Amino acid sequence: MSELLKLENQLCHRFYTLSNAFTRAYRPLLKALDITYPQYVTLMALWESDNITIAELIEKTAIDGGAMSLILKKLETKGFLNVIKDNTDKRVKRVTLTTLGHEKKAVAEQVPAQMLCKLKGMTLEESVKLRDLLDKLEGCFSHTSAH
Repeated sequence: MSELLKLENQLCHRFYTLSNAFTRAYRPLLKALDITYPQYVTLMALWESDNITIAELIEKTAIDGGAMSLILKKLETKGFLNVIKDNTDKRVKRVTLTTLGHEKKAVAEQVPAQMLCKLKGMTLEESVKLRDLLDKLEGCFSHTSAH
């Protein structure tokens, strides 16, 4: 068998298993907020910039439009946010946090520190270096043209 096809040599498989591990690690931390990880990502973007368009939210989070639609419906049902028509262009929808959405930020502020505690054996410096390398890797894909 070719070394190229061995599962243990695949970078992409490591990302797949790591992604699943992160999701499992976040699940109990987000339970207090009663949200999923994609909902958490959406709320983090809104805590940074409230009252933005759905298009801006999609760009900021890199969540696809169909999934974002479902996430926004769920978060609106839970009372975290409202999706409203833009005052100047009725075709554009804006997302705004509710009072509850703003209040939940205080609970969510504990999540990153709790996640850092789960990264036993990895220093803060290593996690920053890893983040930078992942950003570099993502840049490779965003600059690659289709062949």
